[in-house]
Amino acid sequence: MQEDLVTPVKVPVLKLAHCRELDLPEYVTEGASGVDLPAAIDEPLTLEPGDIRLIPTGLSVAIPPGFEIQIRPRSGLAIKHGITVVNAPGTIDSDYRGEIKIGLINLSRKEFTVERGMRIAQAILARTFRIRWMECDGLPESSRGECGFGHTGV
Repeated sequence: MQEDLVTPVKVPVLKLAHCRELDLPEYVTEGASGVDLPAAIDEPLTLEPGDIRLIPTGLSVAIPPGFEIQIRPRSGLAIKHGITVVNAPGTIDSDYRGEIKIGLINLSRKEFTVERGMRIAQAILARTFRIRWMECDGLPESSRGECGFGHTGV
């Protein structure tokens, strides 16, 4: 039996009144990095091509200091249906206590209907670090230098 290489971080979660019957997000496979978040909507919601909608999940969390939750698209929804997270990756800060809501956008040419309980995005718990700026008069040289967007070709 393989040793547990990952120590879980406890994150308090509150199921809001409008979604108590929905299951808490779980890892679908042993190697999964994220948990899939549900749509906690009362009735089906149709996203027309180009629509952006804020979808509630029915969950509020207390993320420990030094962590964030990143909200990312689900690859199946993105590739098969053109449904993605508009601000991907989104960040939920450790001091936010409101309901997690997902900004979805329909990038396809067809309408797409979101159903109650549908897995619409994934959440990844990630470590964060505070920046301590060190003002200086110059930066160390690098092989890349100031080459930016597209400098390696298409």
